[in-house]
Amino acid sequence: MIKLDELVEEHGVVGAQVAVLHNGEIVDMAAGVLNNVTGEKVTTDSIFQIGSITKIWTATLVQELVNEGLLDLDRPVRDVLPEFALADEQAARIITPRHLLTHTAGFEGDLFHDTGNGDDMLEKYVERMADARQQVPPGELYTYCNSGFTLLGRIVEVLRGKPFRVVLRERLIERLGLRTAAASHAEYATQQCATGHPGKEPKPADKLMAEGDAPAGTVLAMSARDLLEFVRMHLGTSEFDAMRDPQVVPPDFGYGAKQGLGWALHDYAGGVSGIGHTGSTLGFRAFLRVVPEAGLAIAVLTNGGEAVPLVRAVYEKVLGDLAGVTVPDLPTPPLMPVPVDVEKVVGVYRSTGLEAHITEGDGGRVKLRYVALDPTWKSFVDEDEHEFTGLRDDALIAVEEEGGYHSVVVLCGRDEQNRVKWLHWGRAAVRV
Repeated sequence: MIKLDELVEEHGVVGAQVAVLHNGEIVDMAAGVLNNVTGEKVTTDSIFQIGSITKIWTATLVQELVNEGLLDLDRPVRDVLPEFALADEQAARIITPRHLLTHTAGFEGDLFHDTGNGDDMLEKYVERMADARQQVPPGELYTYCNSGFTLLGRIVEVLRGKPFRVVLRERLIERLGLRTAAASHAEYATQQCATGHPGKEPKPADKLMAEGDAPAGTVLAMSARDLLEFVRMHLGTSEFDAMRDPQVVPPDFGYGAKQGLGWALHDYAGGVSGIGHTGSTLGFRAFLRVVPEAGLAIAVLTNGGEAVPLVRAVYEKVLGDLAGVTVPDLPTPPLMPVPVDVEKVVGVYRSTGLEAHITEGDGGRVKLRYVALDPTWKSFVDEDEHEFTGLRDDALIAVEEEGGYHSVVVLCGRDEQNRVKWLHWGRAAVRV
């Protein structure tokens, strides 16, 4: 039995829902508060933003198009969206939906454009992508790309002839009979909606992220139970099996994940395979893990505080008891750190809206500080300086634990002077 109230209290989580699907049945529970100012309690019917878990919903709508013969994942995006443009014309001509689904398109991935909330918001978003820079050649390197999934949402709109949120509601929310799912910010008003609490000392957020990024994960909200009703659909049909096929191996952050078509793929001990995704918006963190062969899925939705230790406790209990799966340990600094080639690592690296500054530290370590370049990132990133030491020849790990884990960054590629070219923490930041 999961003692969610105790876990919420122990880890300082504002509010949480947990749902477990096993043998066709869903059990759910709730603890904490929707807002730590009002003190309103979380119930199992409350809704939380699911963030980037939305990408699985978008990928599902794309897979339906493929299954119906309306879309070829390996033809250029311009076959559907002839107006699609980037700063790099050659890249724009060859990028395919498969690149977008697997985070290998290589263009700027976190373009948080506010294009309103009208039926043309995705069309406007694609227009504003024309200046997006190519950070990595298409197909060369996994680098997490929200913008690519917004582009996929526009493909869905064009091929279905309806706004994305209408397609989402008709083909998934209504089809599955989901009672709580909200596909627009306006729909939050009809539900008991949690408030996100960003920051180390969680306070209620005073804004929401732009709706123009909805297919990537800035809008969709629901209860943990409804999220698992969606997973139940995936487990009950072969229609979407292709989404679980490995496509790309991302840089190794110590978690052993591969990338499918939307899904992240996980390998557990004993040859057990899993799929899942996580999501973060302003003050919300959402977690989904599925073990298809065991008919098991776990959804954890939170709205502030140190969610990772709570989530690991839930995973360890549920995966262990119901699937005999041991949750792998998270990476920790080695007792004998790998020497860091400081001269080849120090520098400034830039991704969309964010820079990473690496300077020399003491005792063969380096110091890493993130600097937000736009207001959205300021809400997500800790701009304090942190010490990192060598984890592997191609990876650094934070000396101190933060938020329940030690951050890992991977060193990718080399420039003309044999210095590290990309610093990778899920996004690839290029040396500038």
